[in-house]
Amino acid sequence: MIFKSVNKLLRKVLGFKNLIITTHDLRPRKGLLSLWVKPYKNGACCPKCHRRCNLITRGHPQRAQRTWRDVPVGGFSVALHYAPHEVLCPTHGRIQEDIPWAAPKSRVTYRLEYQLLRYCTVMTQKEAAALLGIPQSTAADILHRIIARYRKGHKIRGVKRIAIDEISYKKGHRYLTVVYDLERHCVLWVGEGKGRSTIDTFFTEVLSKGQRSRIVAASSDMSNAYMGAIKEHLPNAVLVLDRFHIMKSLNDAVDQVRKEERAKADAEARKTLKGLRFILLKNPKHRTASERKTLAALERSNRRIYRACILKDEISHFWEYTYLGSAAKFLDRWCTRTLLSRLEPMRKFVRTLRRHWDGVFASISGITSAVAEGINRVLRMAKNRASGFRSTDNFINIIHLVAGDLDFPAQIPTQNRSPQIKPILHKSLVP
Repeated sequence: MIFKSVNKLLRKVLGFKNLIITTHDLRPRKGLLSLWVKPYKNGACCPKCHRRCNLITRGHPQRAQRTWRDVPVGGFSVALHYAPHEVLCPTHGRIQEDIPWAAPKSRVTYRLEYQLLRYCTVMTQKEAAALLGIPQSTAADILHRIIARYRKGHKIRGVKRIAIDEISYKKGHRYLTVVYDLERHCVLWVGEGKGRSTIDTFFTEVLSKGQRSRIVAASSDMSNAYMGAIKEHLPNAVLVLDRFHIMKSLNDAVDQVRKEERAKADAEARKTLKGLRFILLKNPKHRTASERKTLAALERSNRRIYRACILKDEISHFWEYTYLGSAAKFLDRWCTRTLLSRLEPMRKFVRTLRRHWDGVFASISGITSAVAEGINRVLRMAKNRASGFRSTDNFINIIHLVAGDLDFPAQIPTQNRSPQIKPILHKSLVP
């Protein structure tokens, strides 16, 4: 294809689909490519109803020229220049025409926003800003304004199974409560804090009464705040205390027994108890032969720690049951043996388990918060990648960007996304 006009060549190379380049100016020393453009087949539209309107030409009003920053090309910053018209909309009256390549009141194009969103999902904002040739503070400001724009008015739909958990975001026991959709594997809502008032906000202000009634299962840890909110606000939901959180509490009880025995032991006995924590809490299926020998020696040296370890290993058979009657008999016998073990941390765990008996049995139905724990790993990676966030709002925005129920890059109109480089070379270019 041979182009007779440089402007047409630039339009084709840069991938512009909704505008025409009227003239251009290249400043190599400044590293700037300036393009004067105008809408292509979609100008003079109302920005609210997108209806084509009549231009206001009476009196020839002075049109102010605006500038938008676009994706850099070949090491050059690209700036688009255009003087918008005023139109007369039958519904919204006199208003400035819609700009098809940028959001209202924005100084950057949709193409730049699209690239920034994609970069920030996999790298730090500093690196994304460097690739786009803009200051880091400017990139952060643009990013959070984009997320706020698309989150505004967004509603949660089609929720049936949820999980509730907390994630630490700052030193000093600062937590965020995160609500997950277990079917779509995404984050629905994030709130500051982990108390009852925080989760009540989600159920009362974010979900409607009809949405709450359609939720059939909710998974959480053994926090009284989360369990109480689920029982109060979700009348038709089954409360599930999944295996991960149950085993976490049991591991804490076993480790507490180990700490108590180590504190009472003398210097010689402490040497035999050194390095036991990893072996005790490890899945029995994954223990090596040397680790099994260590536990066999522990039976002779400290029977209390050995008894706690055996009880922990036995409960793993509970999740292999499919018939609730057999599972109930097994767990009841296990609780009885644990109460007779005279290990107070283990007995405390059993009392907690019996207070939430129904939620424990619901855990063998196949509903778990494994999805939530997997998403938590992604969120921790995003936090570590940025070396933490000073602002809670900024971290919440990043959570919605990397794991939210709304795909932000997909919200950018298709014709305004940056062209993708195709990894295909013409045969004449292959040596």
